[in-house]
Amino acid sequence: MDSQSKKRVDVVKLAGVGMLSCIAFILMFFEFPIPVLIPSFIKLDLSDLPALIGAFAYGPIAGILIELIKNLLHLLDSSSGFVGELSNFLLGACFVGVAGCVYKFKKSKSAAIIGATVGACAMAVFSLVTNYFIVYPFYTNFMPMDTIIAAYKAIIPSVDNLFECLLVFNVPFTFVKGMISVVITMLIYKPISPLLHGRVKKN
Repeated sequence: MDSQSKKRVDVVKLAGVGMLSCIAFILMFFEFPIPVLIPSFIKLDLSDLPALIGAFAYGPIAGILIELIKNLLHLLDSSSGFVGELSNFLLGACFVGVAGCVYKFKKSKSAAIIGATVGACAMAVFSLVTNYFIVYPFYTNFMPMDTIIAAYKAIIPSVDNLFECLLVFNVPFTFVKGMISVVITMLIYKPISPLLHGRVKKN
């Protein structure tokens, strides 16, 4: 690849990362609870979707960068003392980083599905760590731990402590959240791939 072609690829990649970061940032505001299944203070959003697409299109570092940019932008409107953004970045980076690395090793649809699924699993397991040691200890400054656990017990009375709550509710929720992004990515990636790589056909 000559220097001019490489420069063009870099510009396209930079523009793509910027565009996907903005979309991810916007999607962070479209969050909603899932009544009955999980406490209302845990909400679902699809802001990892653009980062996953970016990881497939431009590599794992680009996907992680999109996660970083969206959370840095969200700090301007943070209501979680920056802890929510930190957790979101760590989990998202784990998800798209794993998925992007697997896809970079073997660029095929099956590898993309496997990589993204493994990434969703890794994110779900990692969420147990970040929630237990970072997120919920911070939130106890505003809400007693007994009140937090009571919200979980209202759904499944048998859970007795934070670890059980996170294992029964948050880990599966995080996995499903990741898999929703995986399914949507598999449906739309091929049609939008030419646009992401600057190969739009001219009439």
